[in-house]
Amino acid sequence: MSLCILAAGKTVTLTVAAFTLAWTHSVEKTHWQEDWKVTPSGLEIAEARINGSGAGMEPPEGSVLRDGWWVYNPKMAPQRRLVLAASGATGEGWTLCTVQGCRELGKAAGDTTVLEPCEG
Repeated sequence: MSLCILAAGKTVTLTVAAFTLAWTHSVEKTHWQEDWKVTPSGLEIAEARINGSGAGMEPPEGSVLRDGWWVYNPKMAPQRRLVLAASGATGEGWTLCTVQGCRELGKAAGDTTVLEPCEG
């Protein structure tokens, strides 16, 4: 499978079966991570982690505290696409990591990035 990254009118294609998406909460400054799989059905979330808690970011029921991270398995149908919008409030964007390495997405306020399985 391949993951398409659409940003600033350009598309980048990564030949990967999985990726990790990480970011910092704009108010609480707490780190989040999500592991995703790229499948023919869409993008499927496998696991999520929150490094702490705070206003509006309580770990969901069933979360387990592991090495300072609340780890859980979200129950969500495959997503056709993920739309990432940057607030500009953290000084950083989203970090997308694959076996090929990591890259920052959408650092500036108002930047929008779309992640989706590539067609064909």
